[in-house]
Amino acid sequence: MHLSKYFENVSKISKLIDLNLIEDLVQEIKKLKNNKGRIFFIGVGGSAANCSHAVNDFRKLCLIESYCPLDNVSELTARINDEGWETSILNWLKVSNFDKNDAIFIMSVGGGNISKNVSVNLIEAMNLSLQIGAKIFGIVGRDGGYLKQKGNNVILIPNTDEDLITPLAESFQAVVWHSIVSHPELQINKTKW
Repeated sequence: MHLSKYFENVSKISKLIDLNLIEDLVQEIKKLKNNKGRIFFIGVGGSAANCSHAVNDFRKLCLIESYCPLDNVSELTARINDEGWETSILNWLKVSNFDKNDAIFIMSVGGGNISKNVSVNLIEAMNLSLQIGAKIFGIVGRDGGYLKQKGNNVILIPNTDEDLITPLAESFQAVVWHSIVSHPELQINKTKW
């Protein structure tokens, strides 16, 4: 039965995920906040929606200046139309004066792949981060992508079922970022409920 299989995988991942890596990420985010750095959340597809939600939580609960370049549909589509998909996020970051005190926080199932021409806009944003010395944080569902190779603090969602990689990875993006924003080292404001 599908539901039993899905929730068995949720349980497995919860036991396998590396909590030490999440704790390390919390400490890096705390340093970034203390240095008045900003976090730019980026992803595509369902991960983009997760990024929008994460911005709300990081700003409201943790008082960390955060943005999601994908939230401004007018600017995003103008950049895609005029300049192309590949540089749509890169150019948004440049206009935002993205610098070495800041970080990108990528949520992605695969993490980008140059040879397969997948998530090239994420790869371009990572390349800018590498050039200027900004941090690359992430939550990813695949081990071999560009994000896992180039990121500073990347949480890998354990792959427990090849047929469910996308739904489990995107589900656990939310689980991981909620564990971060509710961490006593970062959470300033209480939730309403």
